[in-house]
Amino acid sequence: MLDWKNPPRLFIPGPVKVNEDVLQQLARPTLGHRGKEYAQLHGETVGMLKKLFFTEQNVFLSTSSASGIWEAAIRNCVGPDETVLATCCGAFSDKWADVAESCGRKVNRLKVDWGKPILPEMIEEKLAGGSYAAVTLVYNETSTGLTNPVYDISRMMKEKYPDVLVFVDAVSAMVALPIHFDDLGWDVVFASVQKAFAIPPGFAVALVSNRALEKSRTVPDKGYYFNFELWAKAAEKSQTLVTPSIPHIMAVNYQSRKFLDLGIENVWKRHEQMGEFVRDWAGQKFELFCERKYASNTLTTIRNTRRVNVAETIKAVQQKHNTVFGNGYGKLKEETFRIAHMGDITLDDLKELLGWIDEQIA
Repeated sequence: MLDWKNPPRLFIPGPVKVNEDVLQQLARPTLGHRGKEYAQLHGETVGMLKKLFFTEQNVFLSTSSASGIWEAAIRNCVGPDETVLATCCGAFSDKWADVAESCGRKVNRLKVDWGKPILPEMIEEKLAGGSYAAVTLVYNETSTGLTNPVYDISRMMKEKYPDVLVFVDAVSAMVALPIHFDDLGWDVVFASVQKAFAIPPGFAVALVSNRALEKSRTVPDKGYYFNFELWAKAAEKSQTLVTPSIPHIMAVNYQSRKFLDLGIENVWKRHEQMGEFVRDWAGQKFELFCERKYASNTLTTIRNTRRVNVAETIKAVQQKHNTVFGNGYGKLKEETFRIAHMGDITLDDLKELLGWIDEQIA
């Protein structure tokens, strides 16, 4: 039975461990979500998020997982007779393509092997051969620990296909990796807060361009809960369309202020340092699953070259140290394992965890 007074420390790729000061934000007295006090909280939070992601456009707060924004981007910004180019390089980018099809949209897939990146020239070749309303990208593929070269892709898109909308799943990237939203020319970018925000799950942040909002006004049958037009009307009053998880917003506000006080560039640098440390360890003890130049700064997927029993190693570390890291995802289970290094995880935390893994595999 779980000891709620001593829960396991999480180094899985999400949710990651949440510090006590953040948990306390979720325990603050609640507010009426149509009152002026809430509007102040909402407006302040959105203002800080705009600074963190270098945007003057729309920032929406969604009481949902990020998977909801997969659907929202498609249903709001792709017409029923239009086609999406879905780039697929892992479990979550694959799933987004499935979601687009489940929304009744036509989808063409650009697929590479898991662990390989999506490159600008691949997208350019696909776009040259068809008519597409939008491209879906995953910034950081959580199943493989790979960061796609999204800045290079964005430069190509702005130069050669400026009219094609760009949707980016930044679930395990937002905050920890750079997002200069307006300069990149992206249209919908989103993340859930249980990754680099280091907040319990159940909430998402979405950045939506003005042109994406304009496009949504022309698309029929968008539904209600994830309707960008209705979100924008509510946001004008510093409110959400539906009753929000106010405790989550309090935590997002708290963490955003901390990131701004630290300097977001320093937050990126800290994640890079943690990523380098884990990559160095993985290179000495095992192998990285993907090419190092594309390896993520928020989680590392490690190829199990020593054929250790990953599940038993995870179990042993948990029993001895009340700490959990991740097995491989889906078809990569036991072939790989994953270690998160994002949010409020520290370098000292990682040194401790890797030492415990070393003890088990020695």
